This record gives sequence, C-alpha cells and structure tokens, in this order.
Amino acid sequence: MEFTIRVWRQAGPGSKGELKVYRANNVSADSSFIEMMTELNIHLLEMGDEPVAFEADCLEGICGTCSMMIDGVAHGPEKGTTTCQLFMRSFKDGATITVEPFRAGAFPVLKDLVVDRSAFDRIVQQGGFISVNTGNAPDGNAVLVPKDQAETSMDAAECIGCGACVASCKNGSAMLFVSAKAAHFANLPQGQAERYRRTILMVEQMDKEGFGACTNQYECEAVCPKEISVNFIGQLNRDYMVGKLKGAGGK
Repeated sequence: MEFTIRVWRQAGPGSKGELKVYRANNVSADSSFIEMMTELNIHLLEMGDEPVAFEADCLEGICGTCSMMIDGVAHGPEKGTTTCQLFMRSFKDGATITVEPFRAGAFPVLKDLVVDRSAFDRIVQQGGFISVNTGNAPDGNAVLVPKDQAETSMDAAECIGCGACVASCKNGSAMLFVSAKAAHFANLPQGQAERYRRTILMVEQMDKEGFGACTNQYECEAVCPKEISVNFIGQLNRDYMVGKLKGAGGK
C-alpha cells in the first residue's frame, strides 16, 4: 500500500507549525498506524531529515500515549480503537492521510504530535485515589461489592487518560475523563468516605487547568477508544451538587 501523509510539524511550544507532506511506500496492510509512522521516521532519517516526534508505549491499547488526530478524528476512523491498534487496512490504498496533534487549550503542543497532558495528572492528584488508612491490606473478600456496582466501577476504570475526549470536544472539556476517574471509586464501598470531597477537588482542578465546559454533544463518547459512557458525567454533576450542599470540598 502507498499513502500520502500530511503531518503537523512544530519545532517547539512557541514555534509556528505547519503541515508537511511525505510519502509512505510499500506499507503492509497489517501494519499498525504507529508502525507506519515509525517506518516513515526511518525513511526521514535516511534522507537526513528530522523524524516526526510522536508518543507511543505499550502498543496494546492500554497506556493511552499514542494520541493523534487522524483525518480530523481522535485515534482515527475505527470506533473503540487506539492509534496503536489502528491498522493500515482501514485506509484506502493511495489515500491522503492528515495527522495532527490533539488540540486543546489545556494540551499545549510540545513538538510535532506530542502534547503536554500533565493537566490530567494534576486532576488525578487532587482526588483520583482512596486515602483512607486501613492498616494492613484487607482480605480481598472482606468488603462485599454488589456485582452491578463492581461492573459499573470497572467500566469507568477502563479510561486510559489519552485525552481523545478533550481533543474532540469543541469546548476542550475534560468532563468525560474526570467523571470516569471519579466514578471508578464512587461506585465502590471503599470510595464512599471521600466521594464528594474527591468530586469537588477534581472538578475545581479541572477548571483551574483551563478545560472548557460540557455542552452535552457527546463527541467525547463517540471517539473514546474505551467507549466510556457519558452517563458518568451525569453522575459527576449530581455528586458535585450534593458535595457542595454538604460542604464537602474543604481540604
């Protein structure tokens, strides 16, 4: 297979970027998009050009680092798929493919396709954990968890923090990410003690980071590689209101 690849090139955060055009030849249909980009970089190095900066790690759809806008869609055209699990057979032979970084005010571009998503880390640091001191690790069966609650919690825990929801939202909202991280604990007995305080602190940190507001158009759910439900956003909003009424936001 052969492709024309239009890639965003930007030397640094303060530099002006532009799309540059390259050719990708003899691409296997069974190659992943990341493998194709790696082969492109090898070719660029052989030609004496600087390779395209991008992120990738596990290559198993787990870590969330392989974040690219491909033809205007976060992670590309396949639903419920990360960039590293997207295969070139998903594209028509001879196609022109445009590759850009995730664009959002809270995700500044560092170089080429690499963006700074540390805002997500700071949100999680505000409450994406359980800090109750329980002494030694309790027996795994000591706290009974109803099956429906366990499954809902695990659905939320599937979020890999890639940022596709933010990059696809016209407002750059992080509500799907934050709601998933909060719901992971809000649906477990162990997470109840800090439930409302956790919600308030994470939402307030999200606002400080400059993420936009949610206007319920569901682009986030549509592009999420783990298909996280927007129902978690409703739960987050309810918990935030309850927490405010309870005065649960103090540190």
